[in-house]
Amino acid sequence: MENLEYARLQMAFTLGFHIIFACIGMVMPFFMVIAHRKWLKTRNPLYLKLTKAWLKGVAIFFVTGAVSGTALSFELGMLWPEFMKHAGPIIGMPFSLEGAAFFVEAIALGFYLYGWNKLPEKFHWFTGIIIGISGVASGILVVSANGWMNAPSGFDYINGEFLNIDPVQAFLNPAWFTQALHMTLAAFVATSFAVAGLHAFQILRGNSPELHKQAFKIAISFGAVAALLQPLSGDLSAKDVAERQPVKLAAMEAHYETGKGVPLYIGGIVDEENKEVTNKIEIPNALSFLAFGDFDAEVRGLNDFPEDELPPVAIVHYAFQTMVGIGTLLMLAGLIYFISLKKKSWMESRKYWWFFMLLAPLGFIALEAGWIVTEVGRQPWIIHGIMRTEDAVTPMPGMKFSFFLYLLVYITLAFTVTWLMKRQIKVLNEDTE
Repeated sequence: MENLEYARLQMAFTLGFHIIFACIGMVMPFFMVIAHRKWLKTRNPLYLKLTKAWLKGVAIFFVTGAVSGTALSFELGMLWPEFMKHAGPIIGMPFSLEGAAFFVEAIALGFYLYGWNKLPEKFHWFTGIIIGISGVASGILVVSANGWMNAPSGFDYINGEFLNIDPVQAFLNPAWFTQALHMTLAAFVATSFAVAGLHAFQILRGNSPELHKQAFKIAISFGAVAALLQPLSGDLSAKDVAERQPVKLAAMEAHYETGKGVPLYIGGIVDEENKEVTNKIEIPNALSFLAFGDFDAEVRGLNDFPEDELPPVAIVHYAFQTMVGIGTLLMLAGLIYFISLKKKSWMESRKYWWFFMLLAPLGFIALEAGWIVTEVGRQPWIIHGIMRTEDAVTPMPGMKFSFFLYLLVYITLAFTVTWLMKRQIKVLNEDTE
């Protein structure tokens, strides 16, 4: 079990880091091309400075995302050889296509980085769009592979053998669309609010306020729209999970008893030993409606499932509550931003900028909580209903040494990126003054 726990810890830790790098790399190119477009239209040097500053950020996160993603790809084979033995031929398509998208992104980034004053302006700007589209495509393709783990398809499982493999059907598994939509919107929400919060902080400090206000508006516009769309995506995801993974839904809401007209819990303390939730707020019939579109629909409880097939209920429930709570707050923040476009006096208040500065980390906290729901909520399965996680782990001893090595590498990456970004912001402020 020590091997299994260290393997789980290593995968969770490295994926938790990589998802931040990957999401920023997916979204920041779109900020960059909007600023670039404004430069081409207005020839205001402020937008050119902003474009080049964000370009440096895109390059930094492209490199760190590539490093952390490469390490993760090695981990799949190193930590979970039994999984890769069977899953590799089935979900190889999205991984190979992701590799192609990565190379397209790298080529486009090369054009964009070194194309200033060398390429036609419109073509140069268009290569920035290719960077963004390729990054989003990479994310969607990886999430498709993860969706297959939640909704295995494209094969027949006979006597422990994976037969009649159909890679296209596996790629377009029943979970891919809802997961990819939810993840893509989450990436835009998290990155946009983080970037907007950083620029709000610079405004509060009085550093190049005009530049940072324009940067804030570009970033928060993406985040506000994505935050308002996210509840619709969440509703689709919840209905999909209710149909395919009812035990995960029950863990998300910490519902133990099967029933009709089941209430939705807000908050609550989970007592896994006594199988109950205390100190909760109940909304009558709401879970039945959200899961199945019917206020009287039956929702299966955790007690309907074998004990050895239950995920860690408390972790899943708290993560889900965190994700939904933060998502609701960021949706309200998006509304506040759109109202402030009419009530411009709001932007003159320091409280306004403090509010958005304090929101900066929340999107990524919600993002991490969502991945905990997805991954921990699937346990004890690595392939839902087919292969248990404990049966996929490597038999080789010494996984704790691997864990501490990866821990060191990723912490070093985090400190390096933080130092580089602080340096870029300082240079940007000095160049603008």
